[in-house]
Amino acid sequence: MSIELNHTIVPAHDPQVSARFLAGILGLAVDPPLSHFTPVTLANGVTLDYDQAGSTIEPHHYAFLTGDEEFDAAFGRIKKAGLDYYADPGCREAGQINYSWGGRGVYFRDPDGHLMEILTRPAR
Repeated sequence: MSIELNHTIVPAHDPQVSARFLAGILGLAVDPPLSHFTPVTLANGVTLDYDQAGSTIEPHHYAFLTGDEEFDAAFGRIKKAGLDYYADPGCREAGQINYSWGGRGVYFRDPDGHLMEILTRPAR
């Protein structure tokens, strides 16, 4: 068997709110609770298991590879929600997207400050 990422824990102040936020941007569903986790399953079977965090959350970075149509839809939802977005992970190029690796990419923050990225070509 090859090695694959199966799931990762995403700390959140309100796991349901944060899971619904990301699922809404990506056009996905929030899965039924699994124990105390609120999971969001990606197309490749990897789950993001949102979990209750303490008062302080250290922001993480999560990157999602999309097709062009999915990117357009997600980016449209980012703009419709009035979210700040950036072309770079340092969040210095506000209101822009990037064209890295022959594709498109954009960064935005979730309700807990995690840096989310959608991109149409893998980083190489």
